[in-house]
Amino acid sequence: MSDIEQIATLHKGQELPLQRDVAAISIPFGKTVTLDEDSVVSVMQAKGSTVSVGFEGRLYLIEGANLDALGLPALPRPTLPESASEEEIEQFVWDQLRTCFDPEIPVNIVDLGLVYGCRIERLISGERIVTIRMTLTAPGCGMGDVIAADARNKILGAPQISQVHTEIVFDPPWSREMMSDEAKLELGMF
Repeated sequence: MSDIEQIATLHKGQELPLQRDVAAISIPFGKTVTLDEDSVVSVMQAKGSTVSVGFEGRLYLIEGANLDALGLPALPRPTLPESASEEEIEQFVWDQLRTCFDPEIPVNIVDLGLVYGCRIERLISGERIVTIRMTLTAPGCGMGDVIAADARNKILGAPQISQVHTEIVFDPPWSREMMSDEAKLELGMF
């Protein structure tokens, strides 16, 4: 069973004692806090390479590199071999975006229709810069910075990519029609 499949075995409401102190991102504020060893957290969502947990009435996001605190294998940072082709680099970027989730919605940001575009530019120096144009389900959503940071961190695992810029836009405004059929099915919107 792969590490991602192990994450998927967690179920909503499952209570787990933390195996060590762990850095977690508070939702929706996006601030990193430390949850103490032996604290009991409740799984809220386990998707992609992150787990959303509830603790003392608040929601937190635990990233893949810290999943050992939940008794799961820590996930290594995704990467590409140095010899990767342009097509493999572009596929890597899209694959990483598909592992990014709003901690409260069980659909990745690509299928949710939040990613409007992705551009990879190669500079004269050989460096590549990725620019992601994305939106949020609502202008007041406090998760924008957290989701954008998650995408940046995952994409920067490729040694061929030196910078990732995320541009959050609200034109056109997000609507349900932007979701993939799979996302609509997952959320019961058919």
